[in-house]
Amino acid sequence: MGQEESHSEEMDLAQIQDLCIIFMKECPSGTLHLHEFKRIFGVPSSSEEESLYIETLFHSFDTNQDNALDFIEYVAALNLILRGNIEDRLKWSFKLYDRDGNGRLDRHEVKLIIRILHKIKFQKTNVSSMTPSQICDRIFELVDQNADGQITLSEFMEGAQKDEWLMNLLKLDVDAKGWVIQNCGKTS
Repeated sequence: MGQEESHSEEMDLAQIQDLCIIFMKECPSGTLHLHEFKRIFGVPSSSEEESLYIETLFHSFDTNQDNALDFIEYVAALNLILRGNIEDRLKWSFKLYDRDGNGRLDRHEVKLIIRILHKIKFQKTNVSSMTPSQICDRIFELVDQNADGQITLSEFMEGAQKDEWLMNLLKLDVDAKGWVIQNCGKTS
């Protein structure tokens, strides 16, 4: 489940090379800062939700936490977003949800990301009539196996793989591939 992504949506190596060339052109210093990351990925400054989402993405890829992406972090980010398997994308999603980095998700952390996703993903498509609180409650009902009010990585992974609705929600697929493909050569 979740592995049926269309090959037509996958980026080929030439497109990834184009994005690496953009990196070198936009960031001759070898580091990419948040404002440059937003510009490369075409995030409009008027969209608070998309801006918050891209900031969350940026910080998840900044593995050394120096508030800049070096070339290796950038390539790793592209590889995960554009070519990563579902297990790796779920682990990355867990990391995004886990704002305090303690290895467990509480309701506050889940609800924060759900609010962002609700504004970006669901309100544009009218897919869900559920509120962010209802979505959060449903996630905890489906995933929190020991009912301790926290979700571990293993609970997160197992829960996502058992339920398609949950898989689609937890993998944080807000068309990051689309942003990259659409904006691949925009800054040149």
